[in-house]
Amino acid sequence: MLTPTILYGIAIAAGFYMAWNIGANDVANAMGTPVGSGAITLRRAVVLAGIFEFCGAFFVGSDVADTIKGGIVPPEAFADLTQLGIGMLAALLAASAWLHMATYLGQPVSTTHAIIGAVIGFAVITVGPGAVQWSKMGAIAASWVISPVAGAIIAYIVYRGIRRFVLASRHPVFYARKVVPLATGSVFFILMLSIVYKGLPKLRLDLPLWQALVVAVGTGAVGVLCAGILLRRVLRRRRVRLADRYDAVERWFGRVQIITACYMAFAHGANDVANAIGPLAGAIQVFGKQGFAAKAAIPPWLLAFGGVGIVIGLATYGYKVIEAVGRKITEITPTRGFSAEFGTATTVLVCSKLGLPISTTFVLVGAVMGVGIARGFGAIDLKVIRRIFASWIVTIPISAVFAAIFYWILNALRG
Repeated sequence: MLTPTILYGIAIAAGFYMAWNIGANDVANAMGTPVGSGAITLRRAVVLAGIFEFCGAFFVGSDVADTIKGGIVPPEAFADLTQLGIGMLAALLAASAWLHMATYLGQPVSTTHAIIGAVIGFAVITVGPGAVQWSKMGAIAASWVISPVAGAIIAYIVYRGIRRFVLASRHPVFYARKVVPLATGSVFFILMLSIVYKGLPKLRLDLPLWQALVVAVGTGAVGVLCAGILLRRVLRRRRVRLADRYDAVERWFGRVQIITACYMAFAHGANDVANAIGPLAGAIQVFGKQGFAAKAAIPPWLLAFGGVGIVIGLATYGYKVIEAVGRKITEITPTRGFSAEFGTATTVLVCSKLGLPISTTFVLVGAVMGVGIARGFGAIDLKVIRRIFASWIVTIPISAVFAAIFYWILNALRG
């Protein structure tokens, strides 16, 4: 018989398992393209991502997390708190099981959608399908189309511009001296704007739009100036031979790409750690006899717990999805990787500020496709794309079925 104490322990283990799976699958959003382009080695990517993921989760992760992700099911629909706690536990186990399967197959999927599907699954068999707010599912389904298309369009435009004005020119190094500082400044602008305008929760940064734009523009200008000075120093110290000019341009863009990747890892840790510890916090409240809240206060130790789980998942199993995103969809170089990362960061920023429900995974895969399309459809491995799209479509229903099964097992063992 499963006592509340035993269920409490299982919830802790399930929360860690979920965080581990987030690290194994989702961190490819940040580090897939830098590894694929050769801008950074897999080992260094794991180290950098581990540092920035943990810092984002622990120092900037939200003090309050949705225990029922996305508000798909209202908590008041459950009369029995123990039933709800077991449902949260089943949701964690179900989402984790599907993420583990997807990672094993090398498929990047959305952890947010996995949790949403799992919540729907246990809710349907406990309180019925009428309790699910199906209207919200329309916005989620729309994000399957909107987010990858937006990421693809921006990445396509950026890469086509770099290809036309730098790589295809007679003097790529000369034009890269102008474009790389502008690219660096644009990255700094996007990153700073995402922080100071409706920023990351714990930073308490929410400047009015005009002030945020002034700060972001100033930061971008500093980025342009610093990158220009560094490039001039590099060229003074070492002349770039004609045969090496394209390699030099790719190296310069690779440095900018690493900056973007580190920011994305930081933001991912801050935002997606809630996918593991939100339902966990709800389950702990119930099994610890503290009641239940739709938005639970997250103690620091739980943020650290989730951050450690993400880092361990990345270090032990993250290489499979990193390689799928960075090497299997299309051939990635630093200029292409930068275009994909910039398209992803820009799309995520705009959609987040508009309150649109999107998946970073979907955006990045779309952006990588956009870069591939800029080189012609023959540059894309359509078999890989079909498998990825299929895994996106089945994430919610499979997670729902898994949650129903886990709920039935846990409820039966409770006696």
